[in-house]
Amino acid sequence: MRNSSIINVSRRGILGGMGAGALILAVGLPRPGRAQEEPEFGRDAMPNGWRDDPKVFIAIAPDGIVTVTCHRQEMGQGVRTSIAMVVADELGAEWENVRVTQAPGDEEKYGNQDTDGSRSLRHHFMPLRRAGAAARTMLEQAAAEQWGVDVSEVKADGHKVRHAGSGRTLGYGELAAAAMDLDVPARDSLTLKDPSEFRYIGKNSIGLVDNMDITTGTTTYGIDVKREGMLYAVVARPPVYGGTVASLDDSAALAIDGVEKVVRIEPSEFPTEFAPLGGVAVIARNTYLAMKGRDALEIEWDNGPNADYDSETYRETLSQAANSEGGKVLRDEGDYDEAAAGAAQTVEAEYYIPHLAQAPMEPPAAVVEIKDGRAEAWACVQAPQVTKLRLAERLGLDESAVRVNVTLLGGGFGRKSKPDFVLEAGILSQAMDGAPVKLTWTREDDIHHSYYHTVSVEKMSAGLDEGGKTVAWRHRTAAPTIGSIFAPDPMQKLPFELGMGLLNMPLAIENVRAENPQAPAHVRIGWYRSVSNIPHAFAIQSFAAELAEAAGRDQKEYLLELIGPPREIDPTNQGDVWNYGENPDVYPIDTGRMAAVVEAAAEGIEWGRDMPEGQGLGIAGHYSFVSYVAVAAEVEVVDGEVRVPRVSIAIDCGAHVNPDRIRSQMEGAVIMGVGQALMTEVTFAEGRAVQDNFDTYLIPRMEEAPKRIDVHFVGNDAAYDRPLGGVGEPGLPPVVPAITNAVFAATKKRIRRLPIADQLRS
Repeated sequence: MRNSSIINVSRRGILGGMGAGALILAVGLPRPGRAQEEPEFGRDAMPNGWRDDPKVFIAIAPDGIVTVTCHRQEMGQGVRTSIAMVVADELGAEWENVRVTQAPGDEEKYGNQDTDGSRSLRHHFMPLRRAGAAARTMLEQAAAEQWGVDVSEVKADGHKVRHAGSGRTLGYGELAAAAMDLDVPARDSLTLKDPSEFRYIGKNSIGLVDNMDITTGTTTYGIDVKREGMLYAVVARPPVYGGTVASLDDSAALAIDGVEKVVRIEPSEFPTEFAPLGGVAVIARNTYLAMKGRDALEIEWDNGPNADYDSETYRETLSQAANSEGGKVLRDEGDYDEAAAGAAQTVEAEYYIPHLAQAPMEPPAAVVEIKDGRAEAWACVQAPQVTKLRLAERLGLDESAVRVNVTLLGGGFGRKSKPDFVLEAGILSQAMDGAPVKLTWTREDDIHHSYYHTVSVEKMSAGLDEGGKTVAWRHRTAAPTIGSIFAPDPMQKLPFELGMGLLNMPLAIENVRAENPQAPAHVRIGWYRSVSNIPHAFAIQSFAAELAEAAGRDQKEYLLELIGPPREIDPTNQGDVWNYGENPDVYPIDTGRMAAVVEAAAEGIEWGRDMPEGQGLGIAGHYSFVSYVAVAAEVEVVDGEVRVPRVSIAIDCGAHVNPDRIRSQMEGAVIMGVGQALMTEVTFAEGRAVQDNFDTYLIPRMEEAPKRIDVHFVGNDAAYDRPLGGVGEPGLPPVVPAITNAVFAATKKRIRRLPIADQLRS
């Protein structure tokens, strides 16, 4: 590996608009699957072919303005702010002189840009720090040479370099031209700041860089893009996954004044991956006319192989699979059969979660324009490079002839990792001789044609000894896999799905078996915030509370007993684990940290206090994305209606880079989890999604959200020498089981099927 992963590209014109005399550094970022970099964890080189290549990140202009190029997408998680904070802190820059620019999709220049897996900051924290430190060191060296003093006598901070002996200062902008002629210091020569010197990292004083534009409505989301001569389009898609157009009469649509054209979009062969579903598009002078034209289409659909898909019937199919022998055995420790046969008490439970749609506030939207053999897209995408590649393939262009500009995302939750909607816009632009076309999905389009979170049945079985200790544990998980959009008819979960709380389940039980029976997919299955951690956590943490009840124990104390004494668990010894692109040997699971968040959440909810009739407390914990989270919930049940007035959530994600964003992500996870527990689901009948809009696909309203959410930070927040944990996703999995466990405490009725809805009404 190179001596330095940062290079000086000032004279290459990599970042346009910086002007002469700008210092521009490119920082090497680790390829997917590596967290931060090797020297911090005792390795001499990247293993298994991993490498870090130069990517543009930081530029200092002659006027002193520092521009940080953000290679990840902003969808409310604050990544543009947090990335700039890290660079600015190590650089010693004044925040008012820092600007952030969004990178377009370009793997050669920016490396992997997929914004998913809660890894934007945790994978790049150390490289970003080194980029800031390298620029600071170069500015100090340039100033020392100009003053003719030793570099040890100068110090950069506060956007100036100061000479200790004379008090002379030079601004960063004044030094940029001289610094650009210097070599980048070797990585092992860089001196990073001690955490006690941080001005921004770990502090709550920085607001979102986009906050003013967002609140005043001057920023640009995908749905806001405008181009000269732009046309507008909506698409009538097959109501059943895999369906096609059998016949079409578009005469009434074409008769509407303002409708320009009706275009057939041919579907791709199964599996569809990120390709459009096919259907019929109406292109018009505005979106309203396009929607009016779509309503006028007379289409007869061939509903294809999934026309009989029905949620209740399929639930029975999954249940039968989860209760049958013969599933693939994935983890087998000790002797489950013998331990279960000799147990003093056996407990079984079956848990069900329905399909869920990501339903971001901004539905998918994109603009594509084709000119002079080149296509340019503007879109709210989480994965601009995949978008660029698939758009090039669909349009028959070389990838170098496609540019993808990333707007702000009005939410994502995994839906906007799939660029099918951008491809639709490209197809329609091509049909209009390259004119810019804005493709808009309505809310109904979004819910009817999502990449749904998988439906799941989790069958749990356990044996307890005479003292109530769990001595045998079996978990069967039956759910369609995300792999079904990439390959024909895969029937079992992929390794990364299995590594989300199933195979790496960290409970101290000697006899454990995990099985995965087959389950075919009948809709598009895709990433959804926290992915398979959701059903696994719901089942495991609900079952832990059921075992506590069977043992006559307090659920918190019993959960801590199941977690066991503090120890580090090596996930590589627990089957074929691939935890969302992580190399598991870098991330042992620390059960002491897991127990600590459980204790913190319990303390925050005042666990053990007497509760009035109809009210109860519940608790759950889960490890995901290298973070430990526990939730304690208070519920009240009145006339069968569940309210969640108070939630305590504790997280140990290692060091805190942007505490305000951590807090907001935990609060958002709680509210999203309340929806999953109480009301949110997508059901299917005759192959079609039943829900249409937020009147039927229910999410919590203000009156249904908890009145109080307490967020507790646990662990060493100055532990910047170990891997950071994720923040965007790990807050969600334990919310639902904490609520359902609390419902049992309040009513003595078990919730094993989501959502709760009217299950408690007599």
